[in-house]
Amino acid sequence: MILKYEVTDRDDGKAVRHILKNRLEISGKLITKLRNEGKILKNNAFVRTIDIVRTGDIITAEIDFEEESPNVIPQMIDIDIIYEDESIIVLNKQPGIIIHPTCSQPYGTIANALMHHYAGKGLSIKVRPVSRLDKDTSGLIVFAKNQYVQNHLVRQMNDKTFKKQYLGIVHGNFENDRGTICLPIARNPDSIIERIVSEDGAPSITNYAVLAQFKNASLLQFELETGRTHQIRVHCRAISHPLIGDTLYGKPEPGLINRQALHSHKVEFIHPETGNLLKLAARLPDDMLNLINMLK
Repeated sequence: MILKYEVTDRDDGKAVRHILKNRLEISGKLITKLRNEGKILKNNAFVRTIDIVRTGDIITAEIDFEEESPNVIPQMIDIDIIYEDESIIVLNKQPGIIIHPTCSQPYGTIANALMHHYAGKGLSIKVRPVSRLDKDTSGLIVFAKNQYVQNHLVRQMNDKTFKKQYLGIVHGNFENDRGTICLPIARNPDSIIERIVSEDGAPSITNYAVLAQFKNASLLQFELETGRTHQIRVHCRAISHPLIGDTLYGKPEPGLINRQALHSHKVEFIHPETGNLLKLAARLPDDMLNLINMLK
């Protein structure tokens, strides 16, 4: 990936580092890495980050793929690719699969599948998820192919320009078509997994809209203003409308669905390389569609 910037009058006399950080939006850590690797050029010649630039100079930064750990073994696993280019890949994740290998589960993960996918292109790229989904949550998940793209997308998430929309099926019905849940979330001190609503927790805001209502169940659309672990699941339980199938924050639903009925439906963000707005969507999976049909 090649980033270029032509110096204008406003930056005349500034240091190369200023251009890299403020115009190309490269993090300090990555600037140091590129400097050490000799990947920063001015007018096609190697340059120091402290050197001065003049109007019309062309500053170039070459960002390579970073190889994945050899501990992640490529494995042929079907993945649903919604979008891919040289910078990012967006998958429609199936429920029941985790992102990275663990000591207890070294295979059968998204990372194993992506390593196999990249190997088919002659690449070994570090798996860099920009957002995360719980094991049993389905839907869109975005991966960056290098550190620059990951940093750029994380900044968008922090400044709320990276939009995510979820669909979920919950117990109960609603009087109002829309609502906002504003309850702080903290880790349950008695569990390494479970989260709870607590005055000592981090501020957490979930907006929801009711799309359809069935007998004692509703289809909701969620948009998050914060990104806490299990946020939608915790907030739904807190308002007495737990997600159907959520065994951690609700109860098992034999015969209905074998996991929490939650799906990452849409994402929207500015492409770090092109600057274009990218909007992507993934339809509801079959198990949630079947659940809706049973509830009608």
